[in-house]
Amino acid sequence: MFNDVQLMTSAQARDRVQLLLEIARMYYEDHMLQSQIAAKVGYSRPSISRMLKEAEDQGLVSVTIRDPLERLQGLEAELIHRFNLHYARVSEPPQGCTGYDVVPRSAASLLVEHTRPDSLVTVSNGNAVAYTVREVPPQNWAKTNVAQMIGSLSPTNPMTDSPEICRMLAQRLGGSYTTLPVPMILSSKSVAKAMLKEKQIADTLTLGGHADVAVVGVGSVEEGRSGHIFHDYEDADLIRQVTSLKAVGHICGHHIDAQGNHIRTSLCERTISIDFDRLRRIPLVIGVAWGHQKVPGILACLRAGLISALATDRETAEGILSLDDEQTTDKGQKRRGAESG
Repeated sequence: MFNDVQLMTSAQARDRVQLLLEIARMYYEDHMLQSQIAAKVGYSRPSISRMLKEAEDQGLVSVTIRDPLERLQGLEAELIHRFNLHYARVSEPPQGCTGYDVVPRSAASLLVEHTRPDSLVTVSNGNAVAYTVREVPPQNWAKTNVAQMIGSLSPTNPMTDSPEICRMLAQRLGGSYTTLPVPMILSSKSVAKAMLKEKQIADTLTLGGHADVAVVGVGSVEEGRSGHIFHDYEDADLIRQVTSLKAVGHICGHHIDAQGNHIRTSLCERTISIDFDRLRRIPLVIGVAWGHQKVPGILACLRAGLISALATDRETAEGILSLDDEQTTDKGQKRRGAESG
């Protein structure tokens, strides 16, 4: 038996298709109820239901169901495999939201899930770490200790500082804390050298270096500038150094190049922070970072093994993998060109 469309003339068939498309658009694109569509076009609600089914049968409508978690888990698996990570958490901010709304919560979950109640935890500074700490659910871990791994920021810096982050996390975990009563960057090399000999400072840095878990942010470098953390210490000379040495980011006060190698600037011998190589030996270093401007720095940290777990958002994760693919391809082409030459 022929269906109604087959019995129609060409003109009638075109009109029918236009009607089906109109109804389908109102339902799927404008999100109108079938009863609202029926009132608007003059058909009964059951007729609208049948026409929506007809539009699907005629191939005018294709309904695809996608699980966003499947995509995010795929990104997590790829990050873990490619960079030999212990864990990865990739979040999808709801429409109109940013990474601040979802990534810190994922990082806080990582911290609680993979930290023992008697662990030594160390933290850096910055907004991403502070937001993560605020998302940590209250625990009753009286044997935990939270140690500061980097000196304090300038009093004029608006970012949440390391001592406050230490106290907040210790309060959330129910444990104790050990702060580092010294600025992140001192006035001279000699002053920094003297400070590092002070027992409280040396002991705190040693404590942080022997932590079980670290929570750190990753800073970006754009046109030689290194963001809020270094704002009060940047001058034209430092910007030239950072640019000429091809820094792409910084972690725990240390500038790094695209492969995650430590770049020594004029600030290095004035900086009070955990030793760069010691960071790599902490069993679990949770990096919390997102945003397109941070992609090169995060990728550098991943390549160098400076972080062993990553909490980020979907866009940043895709950017990291894309940049890694691009740079790996460029490197291979240059190598083949040199060999053929």
